[in-house]
Amino acid sequence: MLLGTLAKLWLALAVVLAGVAAAPAAHAAANPYERGPDPTDAILEAARGPFETSRTEVPALSVTGFGGGTIYYPATTSAGTFGGVAVAPGYTADRTSLAWLAERLASHGFVVFNIDTLTRLDQPDSRGRQLLAALDYLTQRSSVRGRLDAGRLGVMGHSMGGGGTLEAARDRPSLQAAVPLTPWDLTKIWSGVRVPTMIVGAEADTIAPVASHAEPFYQSLPSSPGKAYLELNNATHFAPNVPDTTIGKYVVAWMKRFVDDDTRYTRFLCPGPSGGLTVEEYRSTCPFS
Repeated sequence: MLLGTLAKLWLALAVVLAGVAAAPAAHAAANPYERGPDPTDAILEAARGPFETSRTEVPALSVTGFGGGTIYYPATTSAGTFGGVAVAPGYTADRTSLAWLAERLASHGFVVFNIDTLTRLDQPDSRGRQLLAALDYLTQRSSVRGRLDAGRLGVMGHSMGGGGTLEAARDRPSLQAAVPLTPWDLTKIWSGVRVPTMIVGAEADTIAPVASHAEPFYQSLPSSPGKAYLELNNATHFAPNVPDTTIGKYVVAWMKRFVDDDTRYTRFLCPGPSGGLTVEEYRSTCPFS
């Protein structure tokens, strides 16, 4: 009798332990692309994310279709594959102008290719093609391609690189996310974009004024699968070229939400910032589809 009772108790305990062990696996199966701890404002506002990063240089002479660059990536090999993001600089600039943001994004769990363009005078349409060429190199030929999930990719760029970001998103609808930073482009209508896009404008931008660039770009984007407009308070066209807590926070949140499909980050974007010292305006199509 006693042995029978003990056997039943051991069986019940085994069932409970099996359920506890299975819970994380079930959660992972629901979204196998979550990377890193549960996000907080403090984590997103810090200069670096939770992952240590490494880098590798890609010489211009070793590639075609763009000007080479620097790949930043999480140093760990135990967290699975990561999403990839290509980043393009603005007119007359090089990759150093966005290095801070590329490395910061990588430290949150992305493989980030911060590129140089073929020439510093390339227009947005050319920069868009170069972003896509960089993604193709990253996923097919780069030394870190084994760390990537080639189906989870995004693009980002500043100024004419921001225009190039919109061009790339229009031309490759399979992308998961796009973030144009104070974008400039002669094209004003982007109704053909089918990629979740967050446009970052700057209130005091005199090179790509929001009234003739960022705002009409945002308004022309379709509402589905999701879009957002973040306007920086009293900031200039070159705000993305120096470390900025607001830019870093919301770029990471957007890429995590859409490249990683990580809904833990939705709360930072919906309803999003409500103004203050750094944000002049925020709009979005919450809830995102």
